[in-house]
Formats: sequence, C-alpha cells, structure tokens
Amino acid sequence: MAELESPTVMPKLISFLSSLLKRVAESNDLNQQQLHQKISVFHGLTRPTISIQTYLERIFKYANCSPSCFIVAYVYLDRFTQRQPSLPINSFNVHRLLITSVMVAAKFMDDLYYNNAYYAKVGGITTIEMNFLEVDFLFGLGFHLNVTPGTFQAYCAHLQREMLLIQPLTFVDSSLSLGKSLKAHLCFNEDESSSHQKQQQLAV
Repeated sequence: MAELESPTVMPKLISFLSSLLKRVAESNDLNQQQLHQKISVFHGLTRPTISIQTYLERIFKYANCSPSCFIVAYVYLDRFTQRQPSLPINSFNVHRLLITSVMVAAKFMDDLYYNNAYYAKVGGITTIEMNFLEVDFLFGLGFHLNVTPGTFQAYCAHLQREMLLIQPLTFVDSSLSLGKSLKAHLCFNEDESSSHQKQQQLAV
C-alpha cells in the first residue's frame, strides 16, 4: 500500500487505530465482570498512565519499522483475539499487546529491525518481560504470521473505509461511527480469501 508512505497518512492511521483500540478496551473493561477473562503476561497490575494514542505514536516514532508493519500488527491483534477469546483487549493489556504485535510484525516484515532490548525501552518494560511477551504472543497466534497480499489489501481497504466514515467527525466525538465499526469489525477466514469474509467483533 504505497499510500502508507505518505507523511500525512500514517498519523491519521495511528489516530484511528488508537481510537478503535481505546473503545475496544473500554468496552471489554465494562464486560470484565460478566465474561470469564484470564490473566496473562500481557496484563498489567494497573492501567498505564500513558494514553493508547501517545503510546502508539511513541512506537511509530522510535521503532523505525516500515509503515506496513502497523497494518500487519493490526492483523496479528485480530488473529490473537480470535484465537484467545478469554484474553480480550482491555485497558490492562492493550499497551503490551501493541508493542509486542508491532515488534513481531517488524521482525517478520522488515529486513532490518531492532532487537527485543530496544523495543523493551520503547515500550517502557524490561527486556525479560519483552521476551516473555513475544513468546506468549507467538504461541497465542499459533505461529500464524504469514499475511498474504490479499489479506493485507483487504485490511487496508477496511481501515480506509472506516477512516472515511469518521473523517467528518473528531476522533474524540466519533462514538457513533466508531461504535458501528467495533460491532462490524471485518475478520478474515484462515484461507486468506478476500472474497470469503465474515463479520466479527474485535476482542468484544
């Protein structure tokens, strides 16, 4: 997706992904008492004080990975939440899931990438913790890391459509459009066929 190289596109994408993940996390926070949710290595003892958007912007600034990695990381998060329904994204784990998914995507996508110690510093965690997060994330994905061009383009197209829906609104006051996107999040079958899609929630 050549558009990702544009200096104006990525900030908008970061803002949109942050808003989407924030609403997913807040929704799952409310449902936490009703649903059976496991505690994992991604789960922090307290909610991080840094916002999701600021955290994602920090990753984007310092990771120096290709823009495509953020789309692939989004695919990974989607796959992870499908395969691990008892570990939905919430305010206690979203930051660790983000730094881990981007790091794994960079390792899979880019020829050159930083090591775990560097990503740990970017994410504000220890290297040992980063190592544990990576292993748990890979097993949570079932090591299903390959993203075909068709799947990549399908996720890009979905994100573009969703971003256009909320473009007239501010990201702060876009609860109506964003709520719809959460309830009708596109998920793709494991055969990676872009013509065979199903509607499913992301981590909700």
